[in-house]
Amino acid sequence: MFEVVVDKDKCSGDEECVAACPAQVFEMVDGKAEPVDADECLGCETCVEVCPEGAITVTEL
Repeated sequence: MFEVVVDKDKCSGDEECVAACPAQVFEMVDGKAEPVDADECLGCETCVEVCPEGAITVTEL
């Protein structure tokens, strides 16, 4: 299981993580990425790699 956190202050809302996530963890909420299905996270960290702002962290629990 993984914890997915988005730093809303850093998130620019470019939707790169939404498009890149193979598990469809993210949705856009009020112009920011929100990990709405974090239980589905595979821990691949693709979202971390594609986020130009470095706003996403994925931690194994």
